[in-house]
Amino acid sequence: MSDRESNRDAPALGRRLMRRCERGALATSFLGRPYVSLVLVALDLDATPLLLLSDLAQHSRNIACDPRVSLLFDGTEDHTDRLDGPRLTLLGQVATVSDARLLARFTARHPSSSAYAGFADFRLYRIAVERAHLVAGFGRIQWIDGADLLLSADVAELAEAEPAILVHMNEDHRAEINRYAQRLLGRTQTGWRMTGIDPEGVDLRCDGEAARLDFPAPVVRAEQARTALVRLAETARR
Repeated sequence: MSDRESNRDAPALGRRLMRRCERGALATSFLGRPYVSLVLVALDLDATPLLLLSDLAQHSRNIACDPRVSLLFDGTEDHTDRLDGPRLTLLGQVATVSDARLLARFTARHPSSSAYAGFADFRLYRIAVERAHLVAGFGRIQWIDGADLLLSADVAELAEAEPAILVHMNEDHRAEINRYAQRLLGRTQTGWRMTGIDPEGVDLRCDGEAARLDFPAPVVRAEQARTALVRLAETARR
């Protein structure tokens, strides 16, 4: 891969890695010292990271004093040599956000969080990404500006349509969702549900297992999303 190709593809590679990860290592400042904790992560449609944190947790106390954070996405699980696998580290600042749509995205991604999402001491946080450091493999290492990492397209229409799309797919097209997972992703179990849709693909879940299915090309409108889902279904039937 040339330097020019690497620079162009790095943001897409970074987002693809982020969208596949359910967990991340969150680094905050504890009296000036790095403090790292494991957190569940969901993403907004543009790939902005979302966290649901308890006020009682040490990382939340740290954030109250210093909102600067770092978040590591680890995509090395399937690699024999873990250090040859992809990972991405975000730098940014985190702040609480009151947004029912974003909270719904988080709880759909992590169904177990629904049990405590409404507790008074839990808050939804949004990370304003400033920079990202991508290690895509051996010799493929570079910094990405936050504005380049996140999708810049207007995704408002798709965000508004997402709840209806999920209801429609999960109630009327369960067989198609299972085919997505089995034929396109090689998963064997049944009972898959669609938990999210964004311009670059869909998130699936079956019990405690999550899966990601990417679109061949980005979509930003509801009709484009419908077309993409139909084409995936046609591919899965072949």
